[in-house]
Amino acid sequence: MPKVQAEVYCRPPWQRMMRIHELVQKGRYPNCTYLAEEFEVSTRTAKRDVDFMKCRLNLPIEYDVRRNGYYYTMPVEHLPAISITEAEMFALLVAQKAITQYRGTPFHQPLEAAFRKLTGQLDRRLRFTLGSLDDVLSFRPFAPEDTDLKVFGTITRALKERRELRFLYRNFGAPKGRRRRVHPYHLACINELWYLFAFDVNRQDLRTFVLTRLTQPEITRERFVKPRDFDLDKHLRGSFNVYTGRGDYDVVLEFDAWAAESIRGRRWHASQELTEMPEGQMRLRMRLTSLKEVDRWVLSWGAHVTVVQPKALAMRLREMALVVRRRYTRAGSIRLNRS
Repeated sequence: MPKVQAEVYCRPPWQRMMRIHELVQKGRYPNCTYLAEEFEVSTRTAKRDVDFMKCRLNLPIEYDVRRNGYYYTMPVEHLPAISITEAEMFALLVAQKAITQYRGTPFHQPLEAAFRKLTGQLDRRLRFTLGSLDDVLSFRPFAPEDTDLKVFGTITRALKERRELRFLYRNFGAPKGRRRRVHPYHLACINELWYLFAFDVNRQDLRTFVLTRLTQPEITRERFVKPRDFDLDKHLRGSFNVYTGRGDYDVVLEFDAWAAESIRGRRWHASQELTEMPEGQMRLRMRLTSLKEVDRWVLSWGAHVTVVQPKALAMRLREMALVVRRRYTRAGSIRLNRS
């Protein structure tokens, strides 16, 4: 990968300087060539990092010609505290609260450790401010996913090394899993669930896998080349949430005044068009390639929404409603007979 392109994916500047500090503090005498290779940046960028540490952070860092590397002329225990703005402080608070979504899952401990490492660079005043804001913001996740950390680690390694992945995958509602062989392209957390987007070698198609239904992942020696034109946003453009299709549906929904209060001011889909209607009603229009997920979402609004089009969506909801009606009519009859 060319240096300029690689630098887009390299470590952030502060993280690089933390690593430089660690190497210098341990007496490793790193030079710009070594740092450039480790960080996958140019030697000029590495030199700018060192100059920033010396001139802006006032660190006693000098170059030793004999040892061909940098060293501290006096002991330095920690890097100077980070100076951040109010907006950055709020963003940091949001990040801290977002971590709580994973409490009770394998992700919580490593996320907390990473956050403590980051905030350890703040001065006492900023840490106190962060703590005092603790009760002004919170996340209340609904049924967060319990993903196996070992599975997650294996998949991320396969993604990083561009290696073929094999695993056992159980389709939704299936009694047991089947062996799959894929080229992993992307891992994403969408609506509190983790999904792997990968090219299925046997099916010769891009597929979506839910991590909670994926077990026994194994990394093979086979490497693959990720397509240059793969773009997750583009891939999901026609989906309501995660799953895409090959259709083209112009979905038009009308919400009554009660539901419109919740629909208004929110981004439900990238293609959405919201139109105010008489008496406080709201019309929502979207362009989708599949009705697989939107049908359940519409059903969750009950009698507060009407499907204007397409007819296929209206028929799907009608069939669902009839099944629900029969089920609860039968349940009511059973309770009457028992009484």
